[in-house]
Amino acid sequence: MKILIAGGGIGGLAASLCLARQGYDVEVFEQAPEFGEVGAGIQLSPNCTRVLHYLGLESALRARAFLPEGTQFRHWKSGKVITENALGEAVVARHGFPYYHMHRGDLLQVLLEAAVGEPAITLQTGVRVDSFEASDAGVSLNFEGGSRSGDLLVGADGIHSVVRSALWGDEQPRFTGNIAWRALVPVERLPDGLIRPMSTVWWGPHKHFVHYYVRRGELVNCVCVVEKAGWEVESWTARGDYDELKADFSGWHTDIQTLIDNADRNSLFKWALHDRPPMAAWSKGRVTLLGDACHPTLPFMAQGAAMAIEDGAVLAACLDQSQDPATSLKRYEDLRRDRTAGIQNGSRRNATVFHLTGIKAWARNRAAGRAGSRTMEGLFGYNALEAAD
Repeated sequence: MKILIAGGGIGGLAASLCLARQGYDVEVFEQAPEFGEVGAGIQLSPNCTRVLHYLGLESALRARAFLPEGTQFRHWKSGKVITENALGEAVVARHGFPYYHMHRGDLLQVLLEAAVGEPAITLQTGVRVDSFEASDAGVSLNFEGGSRSGDLLVGADGIHSVVRSALWGDEQPRFTGNIAWRALVPVERLPDGLIRPMSTVWWGPHKHFVHYYVRRGELVNCVCVVEKAGWEVESWTARGDYDELKADFSGWHTDIQTLIDNADRNSLFKWALHDRPPMAAWSKGRVTLLGDACHPTLPFMAQGAAMAIEDGAVLAACLDQSQDPATSLKRYEDLRRDRTAGIQNGSRRNATVFHLTGIKAWARNRAAGRAGSRTMEGLFGYNALEAAD
């Protein structure tokens, strides 16, 4: 069986490796002239590192990642620790696999190196998918200057998926009223000990600020979300303005001011956060979707990439269980729909919970430890490698 994948991001490459591991020939089509990720951090929890280690990537990940000791929530102004949960050795002991912080570009490079070394995977860049035709016999993928035929098609082409639009029509997302900033801060610019070896979330009224180490601890990744109207550009590549970011977090703790003041201005981007409801279906015949193409997730649970990586493992297992591709894709969708919808809905809830004020914020802080432990257990305990058994 030959499988075509539209999209060569983290989800598409991870899926290609899972499929090749099961013995399938895979061809990946990336519209950019080269494989790459805009600089930003990513959190990889045990539910997805289980898959990445299964693919033989542990040593490459450890060489580039930072292993945090825990997650921590702090008060936006006083800096008081509201609650924290252990990661590090504790999460390995509980779930069998580590929690990594990485630069997205580093993760993509790990996946790309593995895919280049896999004879069953063919990589094509500079190929923008225009359309496809599918029948009971196979799929034909069309792009400028040619086409390619295969047995089935996986749309891993992101939040503005061409494959999804062709299957289900154009989608109208809803602007959440939040914009997100992201920036990288070289550690050498910061006072020693300022940033703890944690994933730290600062909760404040109508906004929050997240930071954690990436690239072996050489950089601090910052994601800063503000409730704000008047700008609705949904793009990872829109440049941000330093003075606007500084004004958005005026009055926040001095640690936050130090991070903003020392951020690499060339790494400063902002994007408007749009919400999309869970899809009722995402497969038709020999065509399916994966990752953000079918379940784009707001960044309030750090699970977007993890869900795409899980998708790839479950998809590969389902294809290995049936001779009929359409049956396999339907089973894949059925196994993944509730899991990914739960993450989408949970992320949407967190968008509200993180920004509470007054008595509601006080009540949230009182309950945070218990709620956090339950959430982590449900997230990290999922085994994508056995979900189809």
